Amino acid sequence: MSPGLSAAEAAVLDRIEPAPILARMLDWAAVNSGSGNLSGLAEMATRIGAAMAELPGEVRRHEPAPVTAIDAAGEERPITRGAHLVLSVRPDAPRRVLLTGHMDTVFPADHPFQTCRWRDAETINGPGTADMKGGIALMLAGLAAYEAAGVADPLGYDVLINSDEEVGSLASAPLIAELARGKIAALTYEPALPSGAMAGARPGSGNWSAVIHGRSAHAGRNPQDGRNAVLAAAALALRLAAAVRPGLSVNPAKIEGGSANNVVPDMAILRWNMRPRLPEDAQHALKVIREAVAAVEAAHEVHIHLHGGLGRPPKPIDAGAERLFALVGQAAADLGQPWSRGDTGGVCDGNNIAAQGVPVIDTMGALGGAIHSAEEFVHVPSLAARARLTALTLLRIGAGGLQTGETK
Repeated sequence: MSPGLSAAEAAVLDRIEPAPILARMLDWAAVNSGSGNLSGLAEMATRIGAAMAELPGEVRRHEPAPVTAIDAAGEERPITRGAHLVLSVRPDAPRRVLLTGHMDTVFPADHPFQTCRWRDAETINGPGTADMKGGIALMLAGLAAYEAAGVADPLGYDVLINSDEEVGSLASAPLIAELARGKIAALTYEPALPSGAMAGARPGSGNWSAVIHGRSAHAGRNPQDGRNAVLAAAALALRLAAAVRPGLSVNPAKIEGGSANNVVPDMAILRWNMRPRLPEDAQHALKVIREAVAAVEAAHEVHIHLHGGLGRPPKPIDAGAERLFALVGQAAADLGQPWSRGDTGGVCDGNNIAAQGVPVIDTMGALGGAIHSAEEFVHVPSLAARARLTALTLLRIGAGGLQTGETK
């Protein structure tokens, strides 16, 4: 037994076995569940729902919130997303936490990366193994161990597994906000780095499409009568790019539109991403967009329709998050696990949770790397190790660690 663990804690953690977690991860990784693969997502919901049903409480499916996108013709079209899963345990408990994961991956049904293979005795290469089917499997194992502990005053909790995290969680954002409200802490199971490093502060992230409507004309006979939408899109891209500053990145990513070379184009679409570091940077970004659109409309005599927004609010580290990091860091140290923390430029559902005023650690998942590529891998021993970290974290939150700042 580690000297940092009590006898009661060690007894709970000894219940966690590696083999069932690994088997569950491999079973789930064999199902393609790209964000647009609705049949694959439905199969994953069935399999994960069955695993969630082994815990006490009620498992239910939630239909996705409506989502639209601008197509290549500049028209707003609905997008169909998969259903989400929620497990609610002890909903009337006075102290409750939220645990979240996502069943979707970035690999569509026709992607060549579809199978798992052992890279060495401790490493598996496979789609979604780290991001995050291994994370969901170990989360549920940690919860099962916590339930078996039979503590006198157990925490209540909700578990959310959504189907659209990899495409921004627009169809699950209202559900995330609803479930986060009133929680004392949240844990999200994005993968940690192979070193055990977890993400600290994250910027926000927003995606926009601007549909620019100009006026067509003959490029040789009367170009002066036209209003060039592609030129206006380029001007808008340059104005937005000029707004880059410390705390705000801007990436004009794509311009679409135009037709024959002898026609002044009357429609174009500019798509871009902005990442504000802090809430005040987010407000500045929105001001930049409003001013840039107005200026381009006036200068080029076009009309611009905006679609999109800041889907992921910034996630700075506040005092509550510091207490949660201290608790989890001490738990990892007591388990003899590597642990560190660093800020990152990526975003996830942890951003949406933190926006509800809830302290969250969003890299509680397996150790792994090369995610979003065919080289994705998971460190297999970390599956059981991180399940133990989950169980110990819940035990110590339940014992009042976050209320006092203590970790035991």
